[in-house]
Formats: sequence, C-alpha cells, structure tokens
Amino acid sequence: MFNATIMTSRGMIYKGPVWSVFLPGSTGEFEILDLHTPIVSMLKSGKIIIDWNKEILIKRGAVRMSGDRLVAIVER
Repeated sequence: MFNATIMTSRGMIYKGPVWSVFLPGSTGEFEILDLHTPIVSMLKSGKIIIDWNKEILIKRGAVRMSGDRLVAIVER
C-alpha cells in the first residue's frame, strides 16, 4: 500500500492508503502500484480510478509519485 492525495484548488477529493491508482496520462493511461518508480506526469480528461472501484472524473491535472506518496492536483 501507499498513500494517495488527490486535490483541486477548492479542496481535498481523496486522501488515504491505496493499493492502486489508474490515471489518464497525457500520453496514455497508466497505473501506479506500490513501489512504483518515481514519476511526474500531466493528466488529460478522463477518470482516476482508485483501488479498481472508486472513480473520479477530471478535466486535467498533474501527478507526482515519489517513495510511498502519490499527489495529484486536478481540475474537475
């Protein structure tokens, strides 16, 4: 497990431990799992899917995964 924080300029959307986060990257969709290599990516319109079942619709954003922490700043 790792910690995920997903927020907008208006506040927190999600914060907590997760097993998986599926993201709509600007050059293609990808999944972050525990022990993923550090990454920074822009996000395009689509769905963020947390633990294969919780969906968050976004217009765009950015994500950073480093160590055991994922932080995404998105626009809805």
